Parts: sequence; C-alpha cells; structure tokens
Amino acid sequence: MDTSSGRTSRRLEAPAAPTLAAARAPLQPLGPWADAVTRSFVPLITHAPWGDAAERFRGRLSAQQLGGTRASIVAGSSVGVARTPREIARENPGYIKVGVQLGGSGVITQDGRDAVLRAGDFAVYDTTRPYALRFDEPFRMFVLMFPIEALHVDRGVLRAHTATRFGGGGATAAGVEGLASGFLCALGDAVDREILADRLSISDAAFDLLVAALTERADADGEGAASAQRRVLSTRVDAFIAAHLGDPHLSVPDIARAHHISVRALQKLFEGRGETVSGWIRQRRLEQTRRDLANAALVDRSIAAIGASWGFTDAAAFSRAFKNAYGLTPREYRAAGLRP
Repeated sequence: MDTSSGRTSRRLEAPAAPTLAAARAPLQPLGPWADAVTRSFVPLITHAPWGDAAERFRGRLSAQQLGGTRASIVAGSSVGVARTPREIARENPGYIKVGVQLGGSGVITQDGRDAVLRAGDFAVYDTTRPYALRFDEPFRMFVLMFPIEALHVDRGVLRAHTATRFGGGGATAAGVEGLASGFLCALGDAVDREILADRLSISDAAFDLLVAALTERADADGEGAASAQRRVLSTRVDAFIAAHLGDPHLSVPDIARAHHISVRALQKLFEGRGETVSGWIRQRRLEQTRRDLANAALVDRSIAAIGASWGFTDAAAFSRAFKNAYGLTPREYRAAGLRP
C-alpha cells in the first residue's frame, strides 16, 4: 500500500459510525441497504447476483466505534459488493478492512486471490485497491475498518495476504490464527448484541492478534531468508522504540546505533513498511497519550504531564499534533471520553 504513517494529515481513525446504523437495525431492501453500506464504509457498487434476488433482498447494517476503529455487523440475503477503480477515484481514504464470517458463507476477492469464508473464518483486504465480496446465501459478517497506520505490520506481508482465508477450525486454525479467530468472532457477537462500550483497548487487542496471525502465516508460507531477517530486525527496532518512547531525546541515530546499522539502513527498513522512523515514533507517542487521556484512573494527572511522559516536552506542539491526528485537542478528547 502506498500510504505512509509518517504523514500526519490523516486522522488515525475510521470515520464515526452513522447514528442511523443502530445495532439490530430493521431489515432493509437492497437500495437503502446499499446506501447505508457506502455511507458506513467507502464507495461501493452493490448488486444482486442473479434473477429476482434484488427484489427479494433484505439486509441490515449496524455499526459502532471501538477507539479509532469502525466495527460493523453486515447481514442479508444473496448479494455482491465491489470496489472498482472508479469508486477508488471518487474517494480513497486508505483503510484496511477485516471481514469475519459469523454466519453463512462468502467470498472475498482481491489481488488475484479468492478467500472462501465460512463461519469462523476471516480475511483482510485493502480499500485502496479493487476488491469484491459475494454472498450466495444468507450471511452475517463482522467487519472492522481502520487506517493502515493502525496495523503495525510489514506492508509486504500485508499485501501478500490480502484475500487469504484465516481459518476458524481445523488444523489451519492452530496457534495465533485460532486465537485471533476466536477473539474476532466473540467481538463480533458482542458488537451485534450491543453490549460493548467504545474502548480503545479492545481494538488494540484485535490489532495485536491480527499482526501476530499475519506474521505467523508469513512464516508458514516460507518467506525468504532476507525478508525474514528484515522482519526480525523490524520487530526488534519496534520494541526498542516502544521501550524508549518517553525519552524526548530519542533520535534516529540513537536507534540505528543500538542495532548496529547505519541511519540509511534504518530509514530503508521503514521505507519498506511505507513509513518513516520519525513518523512511527510520533504515531506511537500519540497512541500512548490517547490511551492515558481516556483512562479515568489518570484523571488527576495534567495533560501536559501526560504528554511529557511520552516525549512531548512542548505542550503546545503536543496539542497541535494530537488534534491533527485525532481531530480534537487533548483537553477535548479527555472531556469526551470521561463524560458519563
């Protein structure tokens, strides 16, 4: 994907869920349902797969926010949706979507691959490139949508595994893949039953499991030694940065020196991920301040102190960076999160 988390112009969250897409929404005919799908996600083409299916179609869509992630339940009878180059040209915000099959079956197509999903299976797909979903029978799917920057995984690994089935049962669901499937299905059921509050920690847990599942699959697919070495180095660098986020003097040369590589080699490592080193550090710091501002246990801690604890020594610069990323100042974000 061509997006870069070094860019600060994009807010690191999916757009807020429309209020009209309430959980357990009433069944709708194809036209209104298709409109709701486009409003909730990105511009899409919707069609009935055959015959009089359009007249007989009934479906529902419900959505809520989990941190910066849009969590939706999409259900209906036989239908197909597609994102073509024309729709991408209309609006191309750069999201990743995860489709979790909760009932029935479906097919997700992207990058020359078809993922045939049954209950418990999931697949990842990218809104910046054409894709299609087809459901030939009544279905229920849980969909997570979030900016690419939120998923801390090598871009090459991600692109190599779009429209790839991650199984919900059998031998292929062993290890982290099985854990991810179980968690995502449980999360989808909770969203469908409207029993979850907006919690950033829940979406963070989903991201961690998705990254682990993608990495585990990349290992199983036998990626080349050089690619594996880059990924190991990338993981070590990420861990080093995470351990030193609170150090306001953390610098690119420091990180390169700690890993016995040149500054240029470090920069190339991040370029391969579609990121910059400084952009990655800024993003991780903002994520940590966002978490602390939403934590009721830290309500007595000043905003300036929270920023400083994650390397933002200039309170005004911290406030500007936070608003640029999330659309609210730190004070506004804290007030919104702590409001009863």
